Amino acid sequence: MDFFVPQATPEEIKRERQKARELRQSGWWKRKRGEGLCHFCGKKFPPSELTMEHVVPLVRGGKSVKGNIVAACKECNSAKKALVPVEWEEYLKRLSDGLD
Repeated sequence: MDFFVPQATPEEIKRERQKARELRQSGWWKRKRGEGLCHFCGKKFPPSELTMEHVVPLVRGGKSVKGNIVAACKECNSAKKALVPVEWEEYLKRLSDGLD
């Protein structure tokens, strides 16, 4: 199934990356990362091993706002790439069905 997800312009991506850099310095992000939980796999990690991940990626029109940013382990972050939530769920289903 194909889903339409808007693509961001280079200027929008640049602006949102700057906002993400600012959020990375905030107490909110430090507490979020300090919880040590990967949003995607639910496993516990040292905070230094968690990365900032946009649930809806910037290149797909996502924004650098608290509701779109989660802590993710490097493995999940790398696997998710630029997938939007519905595509990520399909990917996980294919994995559990042994199709990937």
